[in-house]
Formats: sequence, C-alpha cells, structure tokens
Amino acid sequence: MRKLLKIGHLAVLVILIGCGRNQKINEATTSTEEFSELSKEEGFAEKHAEPKAIASNIRGEMISIPVKDGEAAAAYQIKSEKKTKNYLFVIHEWWGLNNHIKNEANKWFEKLGNVNVLALDLYDGKVATTREEAQEYMSSVDEERIKSIIDAAIETLPLDAELATIGWCFGGGWSLRAAIQAGDKSTACVIYYGMPVKEEEQLKALNAEVLFIYGTQDEWINENVAKAFQANMKQVNKVVEILAFDADHAFANPSGGHYKEKAAKEANEKAYEFLMEKL
Repeated sequence: MRKLLKIGHLAVLVILIGCGRNQKINEATTSTEEFSELSKEEGFAEKHAEPKAIASNIRGEMISIPVKDGEAAAAYQIKSEKKTKNYLFVIHEWWGLNNHIKNEANKWFEKLGNVNVLALDLYDGKVATTREEAQEYMSSVDEERIKSIIDAAIETLPLDAELATIGWCFGGGWSLRAAIQAGDKSTACVIYYGMPVKEEEQLKALNAEVLFIYGTQDEWINENVAKAFQANMKQVNKVVEILAFDADHAFANPSGGHYKEKAAKEANEKAYEFLMEKL
C-alpha cells in the first residue's frame, strides 16, 4: 500500500546524498555534512544486509571519461542503436558500481527504449562486499572528486541532450546533485530513499522535476524528512512528487535483505511512467 504526497506545479523536490536519519533535520547542518556523518550512526550499517552475489547480464561496456584536473573516471555505458538526445545517469548505492547496478542500467535501458545510459562510478573502482567496506567508502568520499566526475560525464553529452538521473540511497542523493549540476539539460530526477538537499540556493538551480520514493519503515528517510523536503521545495517553486511505501530502507534492491517485491514493482513502474513522460 502506498500513500501519495504530491506538491502541485509550484513545489519541487531535491534529495541528496546518502540515506536519511530518523531525527528532524538540523537546520544548522548542511546536507553534505549530514551525509558524511550518516554512515557512522548506530544501526545504520546493520540496516544494510550485505548484497548477494549476482551475475551481470552485460549489455554495455566500461568506458573511461576524461576528468579535468584529475584522473579519468569510469562508467558502465549502454548506447542506443538509434541516434537519440535522451540520456540517463544511473548512480549506485553505497556499495559501489557492482553487478546489481549494472543490471539496473540494463533494465532501464530496455524499459525506456530510445535512451543512452551511463552508470557512473563515483568510487573510482572500489566495490564494497561488506557493510564495513561500504561504511568506509561512503563516509570518506571526496565530494569535489564526485562533482568532477559528474561534470565530466555531463561534458560528454551533446548540446541538445535531455538528461534524467536515477539513484538509490547514497546514489539517490547524488541523483539530485547530478540533476542540479546538469542545469538546463536535466529534465527528470528519480531518488529512491536518498537524503534531500536543503540549501535553497542549490535547489533554485534545479531544472528537473523530481520523483522521491521512500519506505515508511525507514528509520532515516522517513515522513519527517519528506515533509521538510516538501517545505524546502515549495520555497523555491519547484515540482516534486513523493511516494511512500509500506517497506524498509533499500526495499527496491533485489540483492539485499530488505527487498519487498510488490512495493519495488510498484515503485519502479511509477518511476518508469515518470521518466517516459519527461524524456
């Protein structure tokens, strides 16, 4: 069962970095600071069942993306057979660019059809297989490096590109950040249980409409976060649609311990409809 919270045409969502917290957001703390501390919170790592080993149905290829003033970045790319201006950035969870995320890239490529897909590697090759590794990687990310990777990926797009972004948990937050960085190229942003950006100046730069999805059993990304999120988006006259499902954190990940098939199927279908409408 889901409940739908929708802010009309003058409300926008922005979600960011990582996964949320149970307490009310401290207005004196930036979303970036919240993110860096989140993985250290008691119980957070334990909420993430270590991912099952799954095979990747390789549809695309790993590519290298030049990064200005830095080492080249990597991404898993699937290109449309027909020329298209539609692009989708897929952004991984705190585990890194593993086979599950490559399969997600494959899935969205097949569902959406006329689109080029890039699953970005924000960990520069590191892939966690344990909670401890994931906790270390997420808590020690270099925000400027990630911004540089996203900028480099955006630079590869044609001038008339229409870009959508999608991500989960850690990647849910960065889905929003990527949409903000992409400016006018960005048309749609999907965030699964990611911590919202709350800085108004950043949200003002968002061109995309946003779909924000979370589970009501989530101790971090919960109704309080959603309501604060709504209020911030309304302040900057942006559009957001929020969907809540009777499920826990990471409920859409079939390789994890909190996967809830019915909720995941409904959430994914809503995300598909949203992306098809915007691209």
